Amino acid sequence: MKSTKTPLSAKSAILLLLVTVCSVAVVAQPRLEAYVKEGLQNNIVAQQKAIAYEQAQRSLQIATGFFLPSVSLLADYTSGEGGRSIAIPVGDMLNPVYASLNQLTQSDAFRQIDNVQQNFFPKNFYDGRIRTSMPLINTDLYANRAIQREQVAIRNNELMAYKRQLVMEIKTAYYQYLGATAAVKILESGLGLVERNVEVNASLLRNGKALPANYQRSKSELERVRAELNSAQNRSANAKKYFNFLLNRDLDTDVEIESADSEVTGELPTAGVREELQALRSLQTVNEASLRMSKQVFIPKVNGFIDLGSQAADWQWNTKSMYYLVGVQLSMPIFQGNRNVMTIRNNASELKRTELELANTSNRLELSAQVAEGDLLTARANHAAALEQSKSAQSYFNLIEKGYVQGVNTLIEFLDARNQLTASALQQNLKRYEVLAAVARVERETATYPLAP
Repeated sequence: MKSTKTPLSAKSAILLLLVTVCSVAVVAQPRLEAYVKEGLQNNIVAQQKAIAYEQAQRSLQIATGFFLPSVSLLADYTSGEGGRSIAIPVGDMLNPVYASLNQLTQSDAFRQIDNVQQNFFPKNFYDGRIRTSMPLINTDLYANRAIQREQVAIRNNELMAYKRQLVMEIKTAYYQYLGATAAVKILESGLGLVERNVEVNASLLRNGKALPANYQRSKSELERVRAELNSAQNRSANAKKYFNFLLNRDLDTDVEIESADSEVTGELPTAGVREELQALRSLQTVNEASLRMSKQVFIPKVNGFIDLGSQAADWQWNTKSMYYLVGVQLSMPIFQGNRNVMTIRNNASELKRTELELANTSNRLELSAQVAEGDLLTARANHAAALEQSKSAQSYFNLIEKGYVQGVNTLIEFLDARNQLTASALQQNLKRYEVLAAVARVERETATYPLAP
């Protein structure tokens, strides 16, 4: 049985499609970098971690400020009556003397006085002063400043680690979208071929040159390809939504795709230093400072102060009311129920736990990096195999297509060859983006993507 050759050659259509897929894969590296930058700026979690980093910086400034003198304005006003009092018998002591003096002087110059009843409460009394104080000896301040400095480093490393993870997720999501979009184009091209085949078989059937089974088989194949196309379109739409979610944009925002010719090489980058390890090293330093601070608890703490003020009754203000007061305060614990000993032991245990966590995390990250590099090498090998498979499928389809046009090969053979060609194109598309996603993961695991501080 002979069949009329389709106006649109399957060979030319699939070749054109493969060229499109190959160009889209490397598309876009400049555009992708712009998307990565946008995501790093707009991602909500990244903004939250940036705020935590800024808070840590301010806490360090506060810790540094404790080394400087502090100046405060203090004022008290008190006035009261009643309560406890003390009797001062000034009249009993002085009146006999005054009486003798009056007799001697033949005068009343020395009057009699009453005894005094003095309350403890001050009456209409104020005390206003400016106090300047400064730590003279305080080891806790040095330890606290060291801790806050490392907290800044920890928050910064947490921010950088999340940014690095976000870069990988943005790149992977972008490649998934490109792969899904390319798969839609492949299936649309395959759908065009199947529709053309249905039209040809319908024409042959009307002219009595084809079997009804061939026509029904081609229609069944058409519905199957349509179902696959619907699924691919849904995957593409979902991939676009997730990509826009990472960039904190409207989920339906269009994603730009640029085309350029290049090859997927997937070169292994040189490993850097993971921020997770740097954060754990900073945490180790924090625990060392905490242990050192707990061991120095018996070192005396000495503060000095000077007060410049005025105090008097009835709001008097003169040279007699003004004063200055200088003092030094010393504080040192003697016994606190073994709390200090237990604190030292706890801090030592926490330091040991951090050291073990650092060692375990280092081994785990090294394993992750080696696994990622191995996956990249495997993805490259699979991509090379997919290219060879695509070439073989193309050659096979060319032969079957020619035989089908000449009536040598059956419709089933033609559909099988077309399915193999479409499947190989999809596989090649999938493997290409798997390589790019593997490169993004290696960048993440080896900390090689350049991040702005």
